[in-house]
Amino acid sequence: MLASYYTVKEYGEHEIIIEKSRFITHVSRAETEEQAQEFIQTIKKKHSNANHNCSAYLIGETDNIQKANDDGEPSGTAGVPILEVLKKKHLKDTVVVVTRYFGGIKLGAGGLIRAYGKSASEGINATGVVERRLMCVMHVKADYTWLGKLENELRNSIYPLKDIEYLDTVQLNVFVEDEQTGSFSDWITEMTNGQGVIESGEVLYLEKNVTL
Repeated sequence: MLASYYTVKEYGEHEIIIEKSRFITHVSRAETEEQAQEFIQTIKKKHSNANHNCSAYLIGETDNIQKANDDGEPSGTAGVPILEVLKKKHLKDTVVVVTRYFGGIKLGAGGLIRAYGKSASEGINATGVVERRLMCVMHVKADYTWLGKLENELRNSIYPLKDIEYLDTVQLNVFVEDEQTGSFSDWITEMTNGQGVIESGEVLYLEKNVTL
């Protein structure tokens, strides 16, 4: 599993008009090629009367799965520009479909490349990008008398508070980067005078909005 990577939020849609042609960008996350293909087919069905539904996707930790489709546009003028946008933004597990309704004005090869690239870039920006960072969920258990202090200190710290479980004792679940688990445990121990019980839990990705 990658320590961190960039991808898009779940689903987004964005439309621009270029020389009277409508370019509608559809963006989604896809962790497998099957998911990407399913998404593409869904958009094609939704816009079956469009002139083109051009697509590209980039999947896998090492970008080992990547594909571009011009869907009837001149070779290399649609799918590849979309794919290049994904690469330049360093996105992973992302699929983009740009639907074009022809407006009567031909753009030429260079114009098409710019149009599809712009559509993909603006569509991704409109959808939003997140950084997914691998974190360890640390469980901090303590007597309820420590809840106020622990919660206040955590909310003002670098460690994101995942949630709080109200059990026989209170349990605060906290996202901590792997290399910081030792210093985090020392900090909690000192804060609670050794009365806090600290345990390592599951490893999860924490998502944070970013601008690329």
